[in-house]
Amino acid sequence: MQVAILMIHVAIAIALVVLVLLQQGKGAEAGAAFGGGASQTVFGSRGSGGFLSKSTAILAAAFFATSLTLAWYASQASQAPEAGIPDSRLIEQQRSVPTLDDSAGGVDNAAPVLEGSDD
Repeated sequence: MQVAILMIHVAIAIALVVLVLLQQGKGAEAGAAFGGGASQTVFGSRGSGGFLSKSTAILAAAFFATSLTLAWYASQASQAPEAGIPDSRLIEQQRSVPTLDDSAGGVDNAAPVLEGSDD
């Protein structure tokens, strides 16, 4: 479920960036005085301002919702017991376990050699 929400979150983020880049800036109205016919646009004579603004607001709300959902999932995952700090009894058990260094010093650890091969 978390992966699906993350994929939706990324898709919304990309769509939000595209919608923001499609919108005209504040100084774009000056171009209409020099022949920029606003009545020839796809969205009508008012331009795309209303449609793009509403779409941006809806996508921004969806982006915040998916962000909060992902944050909630992350907080639920962090409620697991602390795995980094072992119990003191476990530390004492680990100290009493013999290691290779504690073994007898006269043991030969060389690998066995097969005798009688004349290749």
